[in-house]
Parts: sequence; C-alpha cells; structure tokens
Amino acid sequence: MNKVILLHKRPVGKPVLSDFKFAIEEIPVADDGELLLKTLYVSVDPYLRGRMNDSKSYVPPFQLNKPIQSGIVAEVIGSNHTDFKIGDFVSGNLDWKEYQISDGKGLNKINDKAENLSKYLGILGMTGLTAYCGLTEIGDPKAGETIVVSGAAGAVGSVVGQIGKILGCRVVGITGADEKVDLLKSKFHFDQAINYKTAGNLKEAIGNACPAGVDVYFDNVGGEISDAVLANINKYARIPLCGAISLYNETKPPVGPRIQPVLLVKSSLMRGFIVSDFSDKFPAAIKQLASWLKESKLTYAETIVEGFDHIPQAFLDLFKGKNEGKMIVKI
Repeated sequence: MNKVILLHKRPVGKPVLSDFKFAIEEIPVADDGELLLKTLYVSVDPYLRGRMNDSKSYVPPFQLNKPIQSGIVAEVIGSNHTDFKIGDFVSGNLDWKEYQISDGKGLNKINDKAENLSKYLGILGMTGLTAYCGLTEIGDPKAGETIVVSGAAGAVGSVVGQIGKILGCRVVGITGADEKVDLLKSKFHFDQAINYKTAGNLKEAIGNACPAGVDVYFDNVGGEISDAVLANINKYARIPLCGAISLYNETKPPVGPRIQPVLLVKSSLMRGFIVSDFSDKFPAAIKQLASWLKESKLTYAETIVEGFDHIPQAFLDLFKGKNEGKMIVKI
C-alpha cells in the first residue's frame, strides 16, 4: 500500500501535527507516457507554511485533504515513457507520497550515485540557487564589503555566507544557538557570528561585529532581527529579502519600526524575490555551485530525518530551529 500525507486543517498560528493527515491508497500503475516514482528524499522548507493559508500568493495554496507537495528526489521504478528508464533518479516538485505517477513534466534527471542524491534538494537544488541568485543578482557584493546573513545556519543562509567569502567579503551570521555560532565559524568560515538570543542589545552587537557597517543584508527572518540589522546599514546597501520565518506564524500583522526612512536616508535597495524570478540564471548558477563544490570552496550541512511518517514533524522542527543546514527526510 501507498502512504500519503494530506493537509487536514489550515494552521492557525504555528502548525501542529493534527493539521496533517495520513491516508492509504493503492500503489498506482504507469500508463503509456507515464512513469512510476518511488520517493527517496523529501525537502521540508519554511515557505510551505505560506501555502497552507487560504490566501493569494506567488503560488496557489494547498487544498484541504489533498497531498502536500515539495521538492523530492525519487527513483523511477516503472516506466512507459521514452525519456525515462527504470533506475533513473529524478528531482521535482512532487506529492508527499511514497509512490506516485508522473508524466515526466517538471522532472530533472540526476546523473549521480545513490548516496549523493540529497544534495539535489539542497546545495545543487533550490537552496543553492536561492542563495546564489539572491546574493549575486540583488546583493551584488563587492570584495571588501560586509555581508550580514540572518538565519545563517539554515540551508540558504549557510550557503550565502560561503559565497560571500568566496567573493572576498567579510561575512557575519546571525543565528539562535551557541553551537550554531561555532558551526558558522568553523565549518562555513564566517568571520563573525552572533547568537541573537544571548546577545543582549542586538543592534549594538551587530555594530560591534560590523565596524565598517553593513553593505549587504541577506534577510531570511524579518522581525526584530532585521530591525537591528537595518539600523547598521551603510549608504547604498542592498537587501535581498528571501524570507521572514519569524513572522510566518503570526495571526495578525506585527507592528515594528517603519523601514522607509532608513532606506530613504541610506539610499538603499530592498528587493523581495522568489528563486524562480531568476530561472534563466539557473544553468550558469548550478555550473558555478558544482564547480565550487568540487574545488572544496563550498560545503553544506544537512539534517537528515529518517522515515516517511516523520515528514510533518521535520517540517514543524524548522520553526524551532532544530536544523543545521538543509532539513531533509530520507524515506
């Protein structure tokens, strides 16, 4: 039989396990032009929280009592499709199912060994593309500048910081645990890292870590952390707005400092983006990321949770900061 995870209820505030529902269905059979996929790895990402709301956004919301979808790496175990054969590995945006049918549209073939597949949901997938395109296209970093990254020990943030170092910048990360501070400096080679939970006056802590001010702020979290960073930006600063995880579970719009005067006085650019905005840049970006990875200039961290049944809990754990790097469920 085939396990499926459905959106059972729309979360109010922070999601809970009862918002999800498991269902059982028969394993499907591939017809002409179709292939049967077995799920191997599932990506859980903060942006999925927005799709659980019944509101207009850049992608349609999930439907109640329908499967949730995210990035998945799968193996072709049955094929009546001329472009795919049994044993191929593919990635794509697929349902949270153990087995599913596809017509091949939207799937990318992976030419790699089975033990290397998870990185195609991370450093060589949406994570790496988000970091690379957001930083280079909007942040436009120049050697000698200072980059601050919030959510720095997460999947995207840890890659942003490394790319900043490769490009010759000073990089400061903001995170929420002392062990993650150590990780940022030892594994990812950030120049400085700040635990926002213990820093006291965060504005001053960022100022001390960035004596020349902040030229690029890669914003993954929003909220009070971003308020503190914006108080330290330089003239002509660039702010790629990637996410706002600190606000995703709010039930009413929070009130905070008004950022327009800061951006105006500092002649600064803040631009929100979705990685698909830069789809024309993907081939070159993947080539560059793969090259840096091969040259050991770039590394990555993964938090691997095992078992299909644990997908919802892995997603919830993102909002508790339990991941180092990319959160992935291995089936």
